[in-house]
Amino acid sequence: MTSKNQNESPLGSKIESSGYSLLRDPRFNKGLAFTEKERDAHYIRGLLPPACITQELQEKKLMNNIRQYQLPLQRYMAMMELEERNERLFYRLLIDNVEELLPIVYTPTVGEACQKYGSIFRRPQGLFISLKEKGKILEVLKNWPEKSIQVIVVTDGERILGLGDLGCQVKDFTPVLAIIYETLLKALLCLPITIDVGTNNENLLGDEFYIGLRQKRATGQEYAELLHEFMTAVKQNYGEKVLIQFEDFANHNAFELLAKYGTTHLVFNDDIQAGTGIAELIALQMSKESKVPLEETRRKIWLVDSKGLIVSSRKESLQHFKQPWAHEHEPVGTLLDAVKAIKPTALIGSSGVGKTFTKEVVEAMASFNEKPIILALSNPTSQSECTAAEAYNWSKGQAIFASGSPFDPVEYNGKTFVPGQANNAYIFPGFGLGLVISGAIRVHDDMLLAASEALANQVTPENFDKGLIYPPFSNIRTISAHIAANVAAKAYDLGLATRLPRPQNLVKYAESCMYTPVYRSYR
Repeated sequence: MTSKNQNESPLGSKIESSGYSLLRDPRFNKGLAFTEKERDAHYIRGLLPPACITQELQEKKLMNNIRQYQLPLQRYMAMMELEERNERLFYRLLIDNVEELLPIVYTPTVGEACQKYGSIFRRPQGLFISLKEKGKILEVLKNWPEKSIQVIVVTDGERILGLGDLGCQVKDFTPVLAIIYETLLKALLCLPITIDVGTNNENLLGDEFYIGLRQKRATGQEYAELLHEFMTAVKQNYGEKVLIQFEDFANHNAFELLAKYGTTHLVFNDDIQAGTGIAELIALQMSKESKVPLEETRRKIWLVDSKGLIVSSRKESLQHFKQPWAHEHEPVGTLLDAVKAIKPTALIGSSGVGKTFTKEVVEAMASFNEKPIILALSNPTSQSECTAAEAYNWSKGQAIFASGSPFDPVEYNGKTFVPGQANNAYIFPGFGLGLVISGAIRVHDDMLLAASEALANQVTPENFDKGLIYPPFSNIRTISAHIAANVAAKAYDLGLATRLPRPQNLVKYAESCMYTPVYRSYR
């Protein structure tokens, strides 16, 4: 694996386009940054105004332009249009301004983009595989021009953020996850794929601009056969070590897919292994640190669903993934009553249901905790369990708060609180890089714990003093390098790595594989 693209050399980059077509090729277009010599050598003299400007000045101009837009969706579309005409400048902007632009290209703005995708559709980014392609999926994969794919982000659109079933209109979401991978790790060639099996969203089915299959969702054998053909074709086309990230599948499919293909493919699902599976990972880490059996540490964690506290008397009616958390306790119907009964130190919301952390719930948490941990993780902002201002005000400044969507700093009682963003973008790019640089053939839960430990180790005393439990996102490339190194090390320790010999310094090796989106000189 190398930090250079295949068509680059120390003497300069070879390019596949020339003349007018070069200026329309986002991989190689540099706009007004083409030098006089390059304009002559590649037949573009006269096709550009005479000025030659630097990438830095281009970046300054575009950031000024983007900041002029009033609506986040306008900024989102401006960024996507930039990606379509000049990839390196797009990634340069995103890397240099990641804290400002990530909420524009990712949560929360991408949720609005998905909802309106049928109206703002421009050109396909990634592959669409629908029931119409059954029996031809391998052929469809071969239609994608890049053959050396290392990561696939795939969704069936049934549970996007907290927005529910968006069917084929999820298509602005998987490319954004690919963008986040590539912002850090361009060497990881990433392919976004939407599996379209229909939608149960009546609004979409009745929308004349809807771009997906106009039918109810396929289920059962029809669904399983399509997914199995897809998983078989992916391995056949891209090999044993292609990483498949399942994204925003509904729980009833997500757990089954992970269980079925986790032993045969390199797969993970950050929604249930680092989302709904938060409880299991916390229990695993507690067991690891305390040397207490996992069954015992699970009893320290309680779950609440739409029917109330998950207790043993409900066990027979629970979905299988909830059953390990059905502890002995009398039934409790509401979150507030559960909080009062259990008296937890941390409250973690990942249900996708907004406004569930009410004033009474937060006040209860603050009444028996000096520093209650309030994690409102559901996206987008409208589905957040509570806002940062609510958490700090209702707890009288006691809360340690983080959320899935970004919130501005909050002033309370003369003190400024900076809310953290508990975003999966902290984890999955570095996690994916760690799997690839080690040549891992399977994902193990210990690798997820290794990623979490590496992230936690990046939090400084200065961050803690500000109430932050996550490091600043502006350090994401350094953070991702350490996560990748920790994940790769665990892969080697578990005997799941195939890339030999093992690099002596995994952090430096991970950094060497990262993308630097500066312009190249063209021969």
